[in-house]
Amino acid sequence: MRYEDTEFDPATDADREAAAREAELARKIRREVLRVQRGEADDDLRADREAEQEQRAEQERAARMERRRKSSFLWLLFSGNILVRESFSGYYRYLIYMAVTFFVSIFVMFTALHLDMKYTRLEREVQLLRERSVRLQEQSFRSTTHSAVVRALAERGIPLYDPAAPGEIIEE
Repeated sequence: MRYEDTEFDPATDADREAAAREAELARKIRREVLRVQRGEADDDLRADREAEQEQRAEQERAARMERRRKSSFLWLLFSGNILVRESFSGYYRYLIYMAVTFFVSIFVMFTALHLDMKYTRLEREVQLLRERSVRLQEQSFRSTTHSAVVRALAERGIPLYDPAAPGEIIEE
């Protein structure tokens, strides 16, 4: 059995697509050459150059703003980029000293707060003890009045003699 194919085409689909692209590119180039020869493309080229210059100027302006923003001290400080700068590496020990000082001040503040609360509590306890002491002194004074002393001595059988001369009041 023999296969007879009379319409064999050695060109593949990829070859045909490449040829079509080349033909389209050649047509575009011919159209542009004709436009340039007639002078129509000069205005387009000038507009393209101006647009390109404006775009470059805008990009430069944006890059300048970004550099300025990134080089600002506050941005460097908050972003942490200040730590990787070569000029800042000599100040690491000062930065560490400030961090340690910061944490020590926080520790001292909380310690002082704790001691103040303790002092206030102890002051309250001392005030309560003083009030209790005053009450006990009043109670002791009430129980040691003259009539209470005379009664306690009479119960024990001890006579109480009043002094013959009246007592003198000593002024302070």
